[in-house]
Formats: sequence, C-alpha cells, structure tokens
Amino acid sequence: MDLLDARHRHTPDLSSSQDAASNMGLPLAGAAYQPYVSELLSFSIERLHKEPELLRVDAERVRRQMQEVAVENYAAFIAASEALSFVRAQLESFDGHLEAMIEEIPNLTSGCTEFVESAQQILEERKLNQTLLANHTTLLDLLEIPQLMDTCIRNGNYDEALDLEAFVSKIWKLHPDLPVVQGLATEVKKTVQSLVSQLLQKLRSNIQLPECLRIVAHLRRIGVFSESELRLQFLRCREAWLSGILEDLDQRNVYDYLKGMVTCHRVHLFDVVNQYRAIFNNDKSGNDENYDGGLLFSWAMQQVSNHLTTLQVMLPNITEGGSLSNILEQCMYCAMGLGLVGLDFRGLLPPIFENAVLNLFSKNMSTAVENFQVILDSHCWVPMPSVGFVANGVVDETSDDVTPPSVLMEHPPLAVFVNGVSAAMNELRPCAPLSLKVVLAQEVVKGLHAVSDSLVRYKAMRMLRGNESALFLSLCQAFIEVAYPYCAACFGRCYPNGATLISERQGTFDAVRQLLTVPARSNSSSIERRQSGGIERRQSGAIERKQSVESTGIAVTDNGLSADGPGLETNSSAATTTSPVDDGPPASK
Repeated sequence: MDLLDARHRHTPDLSSSQDAASNMGLPLAGAAYQPYVSELLSFSIERLHKEPELLRVDAERVRRQMQEVAVENYAAFIAASEALSFVRAQLESFDGHLEAMIEEIPNLTSGCTEFVESAQQILEERKLNQTLLANHTTLLDLLEIPQLMDTCIRNGNYDEALDLEAFVSKIWKLHPDLPVVQGLATEVKKTVQSLVSQLLQKLRSNIQLPECLRIVAHLRRIGVFSESELRLQFLRCREAWLSGILEDLDQRNVYDYLKGMVTCHRVHLFDVVNQYRAIFNNDKSGNDENYDGGLLFSWAMQQVSNHLTTLQVMLPNITEGGSLSNILEQCMYCAMGLGLVGLDFRGLLPPIFENAVLNLFSKNMSTAVENFQVILDSHCWVPMPSVGFVANGVVDETSDDVTPPSVLMEHPPLAVFVNGVSAAMNELRPCAPLSLKVVLAQEVVKGLHAVSDSLVRYKAMRMLRGNESALFLSLCQAFIEVAYPYCAACFGRCYPNGATLISERQGTFDAVRQLLTVPARSNSSSIERRQSGGIERRQSGAIERKQSVESTGIAVTDNGLSADGPGLETNSSAATTTSPVDDGPPASK
C-alpha cells in the first residue's frame, strides 16, 4: 500500500498530527505537503493517533521493498551511480572547455580580423602583381640599364652611358621612395665609378689633345670632381704616365737612361703643359672655378726639379767625356724646347755638369797616379832601349802634334802616368767648362805633385845600387823635363792659356829637383854616357838601334815597347791627337 492509501485509511486529529509532524521534524509547511496536511486536518483524533503507526508500518514496508529492489537491481544502481559520476565529470570538463573557449573568443575575433586584413593585402598585392605583369617589359628595360651602361663603357660609348645615367637620375628624383628605383640608382652609381676609373686610366696612357679633351668633357659631365680637383687629377694622371715611361727605361745603362729621360721630358712634358693650357682656360678674372692658383707652375717646377735631381745623381756614373757632352747637348736642347712653355732651365744645368766633369777628371787623374805608383813599386831598374829625347825636354804648345814624347817609353812608370793623363784630357776635352779652368788645373798639379811625392818617397825607402840609382835619376829628369811640360801642353789644348796655370806651379817639384842636384859622380857620368850613346844610336838608324838593344840583353817588341813593363801607348786612347780645342764643341759657360 502506498503512502496515499495510508493517508486515506487513517484520519488522526489535527493536534496529534501536528505534534507528530513537529516531532518528526517534517517540513510540513512546504507546498509539496499541503495536500497531506489538508488531509490530516480532516481526520479524527483517533485516526490521527493511529496515523504515526500507519506511517511507520508503511515506511518499514517501503524500506523493505527498497532493499529488495536494491538487492535485485544493485548492478543498475552502480551503473547509474557511475554514469552519474561520469556525467558530473563530463559536465565539469564541459564547463572548463566552455570557459577556455570563452577566453579564446577574443583571440579568435582578432585572428579573423587579421585574416580579413591579410586577405585585403593579398588582394592589393595581387593587383600590384597584375600591374607588374602588365608592365613587365618596361620594368625589365629599366633593370637592364646598369648592364647596358657597363657594355657601353667597355665599348667606349661614353656618351650613351652618360645619357643612361642622366635618365636614371631623373627617375630617382621623380620617385625617390620606390625600392626598385633606389636599387637601380645604387647600381648606376657603381657603374659610374667604374667609368670614372676607366677615364682616369686613359689619362695615364699615351693620348693626344683631342682624346684628352673628350675625357675631360666626360669627367665634367659626370660631375664627380670640382674644377680644381679635375685639374689636379689631370696632372696626376699625366705624371703617372710620364713616370711609367721612365720606369720602362733600363737604368743599368746610365747613358741610355739619361738620354731617354731627357727625350721623354722634352717631348711629353711639353705636350702635357700644352694640353693643360688648351683644356683648362687659365682665366685670371678672379673666378675660383677658372683659376688654377699656380697649380700648373708648381707641377711643372716639380717635374723640372726631379729631372735635375736625376741628372745630379746619375751623371757621376758616366765615365766618358763624350757621353757627358752629348747629354749636356740633349739637356740644353730640351730646356730650350721647354722654354717655349716657360720652363727654360738651362741656367740650372752648368753647376750639375761642372760637378760631373770635375768628378770624372779627378777620378781619371787619381787612376793615373795610382797606376804610376803600382808600376813604380814593381819596376825593375834595367836599361831600356833609347828611342829619342826631346831637346831640353820642351814640348811646343803651338804645334798641332801633341803626340807623347817617345823618350817616355824608356821609363814605363812615367809612360803609364802620361797615358792616364792623356786619357783624362781626352775625356775632358769634349766637355770642358770654362768655369772649372783653375780648378781642373789644380787637379793636374795635384796629380803631378802626387807623382813627385811618390818619387821622393821611393828614393827614401829603397836602397838603389849605382846603375839603378842612375836609371831612377834619369826617370826623375824625364818627369821634370818631359812629362811635366807635356801634361801642361795637353791641358793647354783643352783650355786657352791653360798650360800657363800649370807652369806657374813648378815650385811643387823642388823635392825632385833636389834629387837631381846632388847625384853621385858615378851616377852623373853614367847618365852622360847613356845620353851620348842614345844620340849616337839615333843617328845610326834603325838597324844599329836594334843591334844595340840586343847587345844590352833587353827584348823589344815590334811597336818599340819593352817586354819588362808597359810602355807608352800611341793610339788615340793614350795621346791627344785630335785637333785643337777651337775645333771641338764650345765649352759650357
């Protein structure tokens, strides 16, 4: 019996039912219990007293039924409980996911917004790509401008290359913000730098005035240099070209190098100055763009200074007077040619060549003295065949014949010395500066004085026997009476009245004269006998001379030189046999 049946069977009174309800703690005031409460109010007191028992019985019955049902259907209850727990967990998970989704909704919204914006950008880029595709040919032509400029530069079409550069500059001014135009301008600038380098390299080559004008015009059009910088670059490039020509010359041959250098400066330096004046109008109106401020003058003076410095350094290496004379003539001709453009430096040449001539002559005289000392130290004092003697030992200065006296062949040391002096005079004669007349005369006297000192020192240090002493005194006499006048006469052929400067210094040989003033009696008699025998042999002819030589036991060669030592050479290198000084080249002032 269910609860409603129990309610209909029992009708307890109102007070007892209310007490029971209050004792059981039932919420009878709820809306769900109002029908039951109304029913209780309709019960009698007896019924109300029985109602609790009835309710207890019904509750027990219901409890037993519930236990039976629970026992019979425990698996369903467990499954329901598990399902309830699972549903509860799933609901909690759903709640967490819903909260996460709610949190991600703003991100989703922003993502959708970004997607819309990116889609719009893609649409715009697509439109740009379509525009690019429509103008592909024109854009390709623009991008090929740097390569086209490079091709024009390689082929020498500089005007076309500069036209392309001007076109790109115009585009860059109109659209400076476009990346393509910026990249194009950068590439063109690099190509223009290559063009400038190539133009400057052309200025460093052998080009004439028309080509120089074109190159400078191109550089001006490019505008990479100001007017003053352009002038400086022009002179630097031309100087590099001149330096390259000089570097190609062989410096091992000093004479050829100096000739090549003088020719280079005479021809090319003249051309460079004329090219500069033709290209750059030297306007002195006060405009800084047209006035070079003395740049050309400073550069030209630097080149002349380098030219003179090279001469000063390399002329001492020339060992021939004829070569010095030729170089002097070339330098004078070069200076005269450069004088047409205001670079006449002839007044600066004499000191340089005077030093070179003085050094060469001093070196030759020192060599002659050294050779004399070497031959004197190793000389064997044996009688030599007499081949003649000049009367009183005097050489006629007015005679055209300046052949060394043959009597010197009897004295090999003096013959070697005179050969050296003759060689020095031969080297001096083609280039004999008048300003060095006194100085060179002093050099000759210095050499003669050195020979005199060597003779005095030799006499003091050597123990000579009677015959050797006589031969030595004969050599000293030949030095004073023959070698000394002959050297003075040779110097007189190089300089007018030059012999007088040397003859005035006869006091230098007083020490040798003293050796001749105090000879032993035997020595003087032997000298007289030797001189008289020599005169007789000269009169007897060549056959008797040969026999007398064989009787002395001395071998004589075909040219009359003694086999014991070097004699006096009579060729052009040993004696001055040329015409007088007046017939030669004029001496430098």
